[in-house]
Amino acid sequence: MWKWIFRVLPILYMGIIWTLSSFPANAVVELPDLSIDRFIKESMHLIEFAILYLFFVFAMHTTKIPFSKRINLVCAVIACLYGVTDEIHQSFVPARSATLIDVVKDVTGVAICWYFIDRASFHNRFSKIASFLRFLKKA
Repeated sequence: MWKWIFRVLPILYMGIIWTLSSFPANAVVELPDLSIDRFIKESMHLIEFAILYLFFVFAMHTTKIPFSKRINLVCAVIACLYGVTDEIHQSFVPARSATLIDVVKDVTGVAICWYFIDRASFHNRFSKIASFLRFLKKA
């Protein structure tokens, strides 16, 4: 059962991203201090697509396909491309904006997570991450 949850998670998360991107930026929450509100929402770009990448990695670890450097790169590229797609989508939503710097933040978040997964999976670093990935393989 766990493996199916991990396999469906990226698709559900992509749906959540798409849905939230369809609303104005202040539709869900708006903090009283606008500078803090903007800082947090801009920071979410680094986190949002890094999480999507991790969900793809987790899903791949529940399959019989060996997790290779190539598969890891494919997971990262798909997450980055979805970030670009989300920015394009936001450009058509009233009261939303799409900028190249947002895409850079999306890709940076993915790249940082990719580094940790790469080192844990292929370079015997970050033993707790590697242990969790091995757990997923057995789930």
